[in-house]
Amino acid sequence: MGARPRPSGALGRLLLAPPLRHVGFAHLGFPGRDSSAARHLERIPEAVVCGFEWGIEVRDPEEVERRLETVASDLRGFAFEGVAMAYTIRDALPFGGRNRTRDLMLGPALPHTFLSYIGIGFAMSRLPRPLWRNILPDLEGNPYHPTMSWLAVDGYGFDLAYFDAARWIDGRREPKPYPWEGAPHYFPRAFDQGVGRALWFVHGARHDGVAAAIGRFPLRRRADLWSGVGLAAVFAGGAAPEELRELLERAGEDAPHVSQGAVFAAKARSFSGHVPEHTETAVRALTGMDSGAAAVLADAQRVEPSGGDTEPAYEKWRAGVRRRFS
Repeated sequence: MGARPRPSGALGRLLLAPPLRHVGFAHLGFPGRDSSAARHLERIPEAVVCGFEWGIEVRDPEEVERRLETVASDLRGFAFEGVAMAYTIRDALPFGGRNRTRDLMLGPALPHTFLSYIGIGFAMSRLPRPLWRNILPDLEGNPYHPTMSWLAVDGYGFDLAYFDAARWIDGRREPKPYPWEGAPHYFPRAFDQGVGRALWFVHGARHDGVAAAIGRFPLRRRADLWSGVGLAAVFAGGAAPEELRELLERAGEDAPHVSQGAVFAAKARSFSGHVPEHTETAVRALTGMDSGAAAVLADAQRVEPSGGDTEPAYEKWRAGVRRRFS
């Protein structure tokens, strides 16, 4: 059988997944490429790439779902993340059709709602801003929509920082605000939460490298960066309890932001129906509670959107969790 034709030009670059080696830490030159956690963490972007490939190349959604079921439970959400990214791109293109992302997120990806939003953010980094206007699917019936849609902006920040650390981490560049959910002033903050998650990967889960990198950012940005670190440390894993306790100490007055990120990660894992051992270990180290109690705390602080608010319900929710640790 001959080689399958591959799309070319700008559209081809949009629809093609990067080779797996191109998401590896060594290829990207990350300072954490030689850490003991590097290989564990690299499996996450690899799962995203596999999901993206299936979402772009496989026409039958049921076949995509069958393939997703073959992914290990602790990585399956990341593969859904990649499919959500692919479907978002296909839905956004003029000739790409509609509703793939909605059907995915109201169907098989419902337990992975949080990561699916992040997948939408990955698509945003590859689409021109005029196409963002209708990028969020109508998820009526999902209790976390649209409040948690800010995770798409988080995903946008993560993607840019992961693949262009020189600009967004070393250069500490800030994004142009965008009126996401009517709150352009909050857009850079949600973006920084994603940059914080990327720092966990870039530094191979080494708390000293993460803390030093955050210390080079302006003071006003550090709290949201620390929140992203806490989320990644619990959801992705890679550090021992004593290292996580040192991380919390290094955060100083921003430690409640680390714990808040940890709680959100535990909630997301709990909602997915599978809590890996590394998540259980990490959330105990960063919050003093198990994943079940952290999920209960998150639910208790949840805030519904209301008209006229200048602060997004998402941030009010985060603030409520932080108060528990202040």
